[in-house]
Amino acid sequence: MQKTLCVIASLLLSLPNIYADETPDAPIRDSVQLGEVIVTGSRPAVSVNNLPMSITIVGSKQIENRFEPSLLPIITEEVPGLFITSRGVMGYGVSNGAAGGMTIRGIGGSPTGQVLMLIDGHPQYMGLMGHPLADSYQSLMAERVEVVRGPASVLYGSNAMGGVINIITKKQKRDGVQTGVRTMYGSYNTLSTEVNNAVRSGKFNSYVSLSYNHTDGHRLNSDFDQYSGYTKIGYDFTPNWKSFADLDLTKFDAANPGTESAPMIDNDSKITRGVTSFSLENSYDKTSGALKFFYNFGAHNINDGYKADAQPKDFRFRSNDRMLGVTFFQTYSFFDGNQTTAGIDYQHFGGHAWNRYLDEREDAQIIDKSFNEVAGYLNFQQILINKLVLNAGIRFDHHAYTGNEWIPQFGLSYIASDNTVLKGIVSKGFRNPTIREMFMFPTQNPGLKPEKLMNYELSASHKMLNKALSLDLSLYYIKGDNSIITVPKEAGTGMIYMNTGEIENYGLEFATRYQFNPYLSLSANYSWLHMENKVVASPEHKLYAGINYSKDKWDLSTGVQFIRNLYTQLADAKNAMPEIKDTFTLWNIRIAYKPITTVEIFTKGENLLAQEYEINAGYPMPRATVFGGVNFKF
Repeated sequence: MQKTLCVIASLLLSLPNIYADETPDAPIRDSVQLGEVIVTGSRPAVSVNNLPMSITIVGSKQIENRFEPSLLPIITEEVPGLFITSRGVMGYGVSNGAAGGMTIRGIGGSPTGQVLMLIDGHPQYMGLMGHPLADSYQSLMAERVEVVRGPASVLYGSNAMGGVINIITKKQKRDGVQTGVRTMYGSYNTLSTEVNNAVRSGKFNSYVSLSYNHTDGHRLNSDFDQYSGYTKIGYDFTPNWKSFADLDLTKFDAANPGTESAPMIDNDSKITRGVTSFSLENSYDKTSGALKFFYNFGAHNINDGYKADAQPKDFRFRSNDRMLGVTFFQTYSFFDGNQTTAGIDYQHFGGHAWNRYLDEREDAQIIDKSFNEVAGYLNFQQILINKLVLNAGIRFDHHAYTGNEWIPQFGLSYIASDNTVLKGIVSKGFRNPTIREMFMFPTQNPGLKPEKLMNYELSASHKMLNKALSLDLSLYYIKGDNSIITVPKEAGTGMIYMNTGEIENYGLEFATRYQFNPYLSLSANYSWLHMENKVVASPEHKLYAGINYSKDKWDLSTGVQFIRNLYTQLADAKNAMPEIKDTFTLWNIRIAYKPITTVEIFTKGENLLAQEYEINAGYPMPRATVFGGVNFKF
């Protein structure tokens, strides 16, 4: 590992000399302002070059061209180091056999508690279980997605331990009305439909979208149905003050067929999830900020099902959960080149879970509990000697049950030229134990403490060939302890959660994009991950390469994803279960044709090599699938 670190660090440090002749006499002051503007790595909008962490941006064109109802397969391809599990044609499900587990650099898992999902900066996770629900994140609502590949706990607190996935919702930018209709049908009776409408009139803007998704699934008892709706209304009071309110609702029914060796009968889930928020934002020359309110809620009705040689259960699991939050932050430029952000976060989360019997017996209460969490943070960004950007932050987080936590972060960005940027960061990530882990089910342990890790990272980005070719390279080392894992109880009966897990991961990530001409582009990303302590759903090697061609009425895109040494099952302490890992190559293709401006006909094929592979152990993925549809835009 030390040799690898030295070689790549030397490469990063040599980049300014390698390419110095390509960018002579670049304006120094302008160079620190170049780069795409993002909002996730720093609460106010800021150039990505000025931030020391590794960030991937998935834009609206990339999302639209995939023709995917869910966002997660799209970002799985586009983001190095990120992997998200799946189990079928459509739908991730919940509870036993569920997919949608997310990992970044080997941090995360299933259920995902160490990677934080955000919608417009608002945390998204279940109040009781402490993890997001993968089926809630639809492409219909997304303008773009920003992924921080590493701890972001200074700004976002618990659960941002491994990274952050922030969905930036759609907003009509120009006056007028736009309406879109998309329908798609394909293998295994899979249907996806969506209607959306965007309006802007002076100071008022709105966006509304409705969708329905269904599949019979590629296995018996793997059907999935989903209804989703999203509404966003905004009003610009003045050029300096803006507001918006939104509501996202999704209802889905998911069936779990069980593993091939132990099929399940009637293992069904009926889930309703909702998110609503209000934001008031201000922006001036020297200061900007926002006051945001958000509320997440859900209702779960789960039938745990039974195996063929067992009897049906006489109860159903029910739960209602909630999370209410308030976020306030303000950024001020105290002097030239300075940006100082101070913020306060408050969250109230929890819920009620019980077993409802099918006969006349009284409900069996499982939990009815809530907690408060409050935090304050300060983030300082300063341009030094024109080329160097210093970032330093500190957060104090207080959880009503687990106590206090200090989270520091320090980083530097060196703008070597218009085309070359070097970065380094040291950051802490943490996660508080969830209500589920501390107080629910036989594995509960009220004595659990927060998980913690430290992340050390070097990265470099470079543009060449008149900025047609971009190159990004990141090297990281992660060390953590207190990870919550299940271990056998001392009495030898059953399992219990304990803070005995350790993390030691290191690796590298690479991404490139080349615009050959106005019609043809190539993109690729690769990540290599070494884990001293293995976890599932974190491949050792992950490679994606894609080609996009767009000219006149035709759009063609194709991509290949290669996954090597993906752990789908780890050996248990008694070696009763063997270690299982998989390697596979997936080839997808998409073709679209516009006979007229308002109509687009498309088709797509997935896993066209008909690979046999599993991501969740015991759940074989579908072989080749084909879909076709049409888009109308008015």
